[in-house]
Amino acid sequence: MNPSREIRSHWYQQPVLWLGLLIFIASLAGCVWMIVLGVRHADPPVAIDGEMVFKVPTARPATTDDPAETPR
Repeated sequence: MNPSREIRSHWYQQPVLWLGLLIFIASLAGCVWMIVLGVRHADPPVAIDGEMVFKVPTARPATTDDPAETPR
């Protein structure tokens, strides 16, 4: 085999592998960022009066007259 061809065939000289590695690292960073945002902006607990099974309410919560929740 030609020595110059052998040198260029190393894995770290393949741009497709670097692109794949970059996309993989970016997706992991995005996952970590979503977890951090979820921890910072936790949802307030919903007040539930009534029966529960495995910490899940068995009835729907009472409806509110909040205009933001009404369908358009």
